[in-house]
Amino acid sequence: MADGEKRAELKAAGAFYSKDFVLYQVARLLVILGAEAQSVAVAWHVYQITHSALDLGYTGLALFLPGIVFVLPAGHVADRYDRKRVILSCYTLQTICSAMLLYLGLHANDHIWPIYLVLFGIGTGRAFSGPAASALLPSLVAKENFVNAITWGATIFQIANIIGPAFGGLLFALRFHGSLVQWTGAPVVYLFTLLMLCCFLVLVSMIHPRPVPQIQKAFSLRTMLVGLEYVWNSKLLLGSISLDLFAVLLGGAVALLPIFSQEILHAGPRGLGLLRAMPSIGALTVSILLTIRPVQRSAGKIMLICVAIFGAATVVFGLSKSLWVSIVALILIGASDMVSVVIRSSILQLATPPEMRGRVSAVNWLFVGASNEFGEFESGVTAQWWGAVRAVVIGGMASLVVTGASSILFPQLRRADKLTAESLMESNWEQAIAEPVD
Repeated sequence: MADGEKRAELKAAGAFYSKDFVLYQVARLLVILGAEAQSVAVAWHVYQITHSALDLGYTGLALFLPGIVFVLPAGHVADRYDRKRVILSCYTLQTICSAMLLYLGLHANDHIWPIYLVLFGIGTGRAFSGPAASALLPSLVAKENFVNAITWGATIFQIANIIGPAFGGLLFALRFHGSLVQWTGAPVVYLFTLLMLCCFLVLVSMIHPRPVPQIQKAFSLRTMLVGLEYVWNSKLLLGSISLDLFAVLLGGAVALLPIFSQEILHAGPRGLGLLRAMPSIGALTVSILLTIRPVQRSAGKIMLICVAIFGAATVVFGLSKSLWVSIVALILIGASDMVSVVIRSSILQLATPPEMRGRVSAVNWLFVGASNEFGEFESGVTAQWWGAVRAVVIGGMASLVVTGASSILFPQLRRADKLTAESLMESNWEQAIAEPVD
């Protein structure tokens, strides 16, 4: 093997030379696997009780609301306290909530408000763990392997997204007869998720991240608002985050997959798991390619083009009456979104000082991560008004409009070239804050 090929292989797998990175990514793989399987079970569980698109949307709202309530304190917590301990505490809360879902699944009734209450608890855990987890990543790998770590992290996330929904659909269809209860449907999936959460807690407790500077000031409105101020002043960050926000918010069709699977494509719960996995297959394929051939130039333009593809594929999915056409459209949705995720995540971390990453990541988590859940609520509401097909088609068209507007309103994003701190600062003519604010 030529020296150039060896160096390329070493560069493509550079992040895996860190034992802590490996442990953390195995833990993420397992916990996301469980979370995705659980999301299929919750959606089907709620739809079986109510047969209402609006009630499906409320599941996303229950997960999203904690992000609104706790976004500022979550970022402050991630920057002031040990991020590993924050993550362990948050996932302990989610473990308790998953145990409660298991109890609700085993004691079936027609009330869905307890499910929403538990989902709010899960959302609370995610609201605090999201910024801490994002800010933790740079302390697990060497600086030169950071973008590679982001790409591999996204790859592992998509692997779990492929296996999780499909596995959730299969588990949902299984039946186990116990001495006291019959294990079938949602309880089987909830038990699986609970086991995955326990494995996550064990593995994360074994990592030893490098220490990073922590703010020493107590909670105050000023210290909590610094992350929002930084993003607002940095037009490059603001443009990349807002582009993803509105594209995901308007173009999200995943929340309505139970309706498409049952009423339009007639595929049942197994088909639902298959459809849920397709975006991840597209994303995984692209993420693997990005580890081998990372984005070298014109990162901003590539991001804009991929978000436009995301919107167009969403329109195709909404109009499709064929399972196979829907599968292809969902693969394109996932593939285009993955490129956007890698570019945006790289911009976010490279343009932010280490001691501020928790607060800036909290803003990003709110406007991009939580927009997935709020997008589910928006999809449920619009589907209730217009029907599922019209809701998805109109949302995809709106995403195309947002992409065009972003290319005009944020020229710094359009001009972004290399994914390096130096190049990004050149594109971002107005640096957010000259000196970090504690």
